[in-house]
Amino acid sequence: MKFIEEETHISLTDYKLINKYNYKKYSRAEDPETGKRLYAVDGTKLPSVTTILGATKDQSALDAWKKRVGEAEADRIKNEAALVGTEMHLVIEKYIQGEGYLNLSETGAKARKMAHTILSKCNDITEVWGNEVSLAYPEKYAGATDLVAVANDKPTIFDWKQTNKPKRDEWVEDYKLQLGAYSLAHTQMYGPIEAACIRMCSRNYEYQQWLLQGTELKNYQEKFMERYEKFLSISK
Repeated sequence: MKFIEEETHISLTDYKLINKYNYKKYSRAEDPETGKRLYAVDGTKLPSVTTILGATKDQSALDAWKKRVGEAEADRIKNEAALVGTEMHLVIEKYIQGEGYLNLSETGAKARKMAHTILSKCNDITEVWGNEVSLAYPEKYAGATDLVAVANDKPTIFDWKQTNKPKRDEWVEDYKLQLGAYSLAHTQMYGPIEAACIRMCSRNYEYQQWLLQGTELKNYQEKFMERYEKFLSISK
């Protein structure tokens, strides 16, 4: 797949959609008691990957930041990031599907340019197997990965991320754990995943990438399962 950026738009060439697997779609809801995200999987409600990671992470840095900027400002920043992220994901999703999407608002324009920055780095993708793919590890957890594709001849899952400013490697640990969880679930339900990739763009259009494969991907799969076991222990 090649993404060619022109002055006002970005176009797709060499686009290949391969229906290799019959991906199921799982509905998502919030637990009315806890507000945590759940997925309905074959009649069973499973916690989401983000719920598991959120419940088991060290919140001290986040709490300190909220205290420093204030609850109202923290909420404003969080909501703005969520809006930009949703728009950016939608632009990427629509282009991969071969469709157009245009939001002419200021937020939409920024998100579109961020999406184009990521898409311009995706020339290594030769086949797309699934876009916005629901995944579940039977009887354990569920979630959704942004893309399943073949990149550099390897079955790969992708996660698109936006950020206010470029991130240090240690700040994306939970993003790597997400990929560990999704790659395990895909392998369990459909077929092996050999690589996982975070592709990120900041508000000033700086691109960052983290690629997990081989031993490193396996390590993050194991680390996620440790977090899952911790989640079970504190949820009893």
